[in-house]
Amino acid sequence: MKSRKLLTVYLFLLFLAVATMFVIWFGKNYRKPILPRDYAEIEEEGILRIITEYSPSGYYISGDTIEGFQYELSQAIARVSGLEVQTLLETGLPKSFEALNKNTCDIIARNIPVTSETKENYLFTEPIVMNRQVLLQRTAEANNGIAPIRSQLDLANKEIYVPQNSPALLRLQHLEHEIGDSLYIVEDPAYSSEQLAMMVAKGDIDYAVCDLQDATIFQRELPEIDIQTDISFTQLQAWAVRKNSPVLADSLNSWLRKIKEEGSFDKIYKRYYSSQR
Repeated sequence: MKSRKLLTVYLFLLFLAVATMFVIWFGKNYRKPILPRDYAEIEEEGILRIITEYSPSGYYISGDTIEGFQYELSQAIARVSGLEVQTLLETGLPKSFEALNKNTCDIIARNIPVTSETKENYLFTEPIVMNRQVLLQRTAEANNGIAPIRSQLDLANKEIYVPQNSPALLRLQHLEHEIGDSLYIVEDPAYSSEQLAMMVAKGDIDYAVCDLQDATIFQRELPEIDIQTDISFTQLQAWAVRKNSPVLADSLNSWLRKIKEEGSFDKIYKRYYSSQR
């Protein structure tokens, strides 16, 4: 009889221990879902969350100063909207869209090509920049006198690098069909456009493709690279928000128009892209 009572006590204590462990585990692993936000929720909190990339065209640290086209534009947005802007960083565009879909951020502040495919899933601001893809290659002076490629036909059978999931990938795939020959496209999982530009300048690779805006900035620090050969036609590029944030999209357009009217946008643009051809 005594042993049965002891067994009952032990079983009860075991149950209590297991229940306690489950509660602790559930408490650590349960995450309250982040609800979608439109302008009303953002205004109530007073914080606007953007996601951009760590690069000269996005956000980067120079000495003790934070710079970057998207960063400075977001700060102008903060000034005219009265909202605090918090900046998240993500290298890959797919990861940025993932963060937007998970409501981790409110805006993707990058130069995103506006296409029929992307418009099906996201809302875009009015165009922020006009952009196109260009070939990064070495100048003749930096390449033993070999002249840069000027015809897209001459890219046949060349090895061309782009960051993994780059918007340039689709354009290069189309270019293969247009020239009727193969391009050896390398999606680099580790390096950004800026790092690929450095590799071109040093002669580690011969060709890469990126946006003209980015290429213009890279060329200031890397005079060995040539950016004069276009790979695509001019594209409209803008910021993206979720489909369920239409009021935020309208508010962004209103703030952007105000920044342009007062001249702040031109000052920021020229600071980064003044030498753009």
